[in-house]
Parts: sequence; structure tokens; C-alpha cells
Amino acid sequence: MAAQDIILRPIVTEKSMTGIANKKYTFEVAKTATKIDVARAAEELFGVKVAKVNTVHMRGHLRRQGSNEGYTRSWKKAVVTLKPDSKTIEFFDGMM
Repeated sequence: MAAQDIILRPIVTEKSMTGIANKKYTFEVAKTATKIDVARAAEELFGVKVAKVNTVHMRGHLRRQGSNEGYTRSWKKAVVTLKPDSKTIEFFDGMM
């Protein structure tokens, strides 16, 4: 898979933004991507050095609207930690 197919979008939440000070960045990734795939994709896309990657499968939640109910989609989240000597990811620099 190409790097653009592995890292789908950044996760911009209050909790994920607190990790930027420690060079931890959160992304939505492809469900089939491994930790090694995510690390290589981040290094290729952003030109950084990755120290480690933590992944979590996010389950879909039951939601109701009136008498209709269904589940939101499930997805995979990855927290990418950069090495201390690595540069930061420019996309997140303007959000702090």
C-alpha cells in the first residue's frame, strides 16, 4: 500500500493535541495497516524519525435517532511517537 493509503487523516481533539508537546501525533489509519506500515508511512509523508507506534481498534458505537438505530463505523487509530532529535510535523504546529 502507498503511504497515502495507510495514513488517512489526522485526529484533532483536545486529548490528542496535548500529546504534541511530547512529539506524539494521532492519526486515523487503514484497518489492515500494521505498526511497521504506519511508521514507514509517517517517515515517508512527513520526513520525520519515528520512535514507536501504538495502535487501537476503535469500535463503532450504537446510535439512535427516533425509532431508527445503527452503529457508527469502526476504525483504527495510531499514536506515532517521534524521536527526540526528529523535527516536528508542520501540520500540527499551527494548532498549538
